[in-house]
Amino acid sequence: MRQALENEDFRLHFQPQVDLASGNIFGAEALIRWHDEELGNVPPTSFIPVAEETGVIVAIGNWVLAEAVQQCAQWLAKGLNLTMAVNVSALQFQQENFVAGVAEVLRDAALPPQMLELELTESILLRDVDDALARLDALAELGVQLSIDDFGTGYSSLSYLKRFPIHKLKIDRSFISDLHVN
Repeated sequence: MRQALENEDFRLHFQPQVDLASGNIFGAEALIRWHDEELGNVPPTSFIPVAEETGVIVAIGNWVLAEAVQQCAQWLAKGLNLTMAVNVSALQFQQENFVAGVAEVLRDAALPPQMLELELTESILLRDVDDALARLDALAELGVQLSIDDFGTGYSSLSYLKRFPIHKLKIDRSFISDLHVN
């Protein structure tokens, strides 16, 4: 994976975010893809857990963030006013310089902070609550949008979330899949 990062074998694909009422696209989510010459297309479900275990996820996550913000800035320059959502790993979020790194990437791309949405898993909020709260407050102060992705897979409660400056809650599919029968 380190070589893939150095060799620029990773690519970003952008999944549109659509307003169901109007049908308008209001944003995009950056999704990483890896094509290896020997292995072919390597699914994220195969390489992301390994990247997290080995710590390579920090470098990969930083690359994704920079590339996605740069793409969003290019779209904005062409008149496309879309929010860019980027997934953040727990290890990446816990880096001491994470907030400063986000601010630097936004500044380098000249992208207004409110056009960036960082998607965090609820596990990030459960590790060191005070540290997480400080980082989230600093990101919110920058103007970055914050969302919790896959909510319902961990052990947080809705009342617990009131402490955090979260803008969006993305409920995990497994949490609502049998809603029509249960």
